[in-house]
Amino acid sequence: MEEQKSSKAFSEIIHSDTPVLVDFSAEWCGPCKMMMPILKELKQVVGEHIIILKVDVDKNPAVAAHYQIQGVPTLIIFRQRNIKWKQSGIVPVKELKSIIDKVAS
Repeated sequence: MEEQKSSKAFSEIIHSDTPVLVDFSAEWCGPCKMMMPILKELKQVVGEHIIILKVDVDKNPAVAAHYQIQGVPTLIIFRQRNIKWKQSGIVPVKELKSIIDKVAS
């Protein structure tokens, strides 16, 4: 799982043909910490069919503001720069996999 470093790199990553799941989170956020093992398990299940990127909203306020992140965790799936799915809160692995399967097809 990659951590976001710059908005330019972010823009390049979400332009991918491969779906990109972005986890907008914060270090102080309890539910965000609960998403980490879920995302690790998801990566094991879907492998190279998705890129998972973690964005700390406190370290990347411009990116968070651009995508109107109001609460954390917020998950967004991008494909070719387009938002295909967005949801706040904890999302189970099975649900994420189902959403990714729909977005990837």
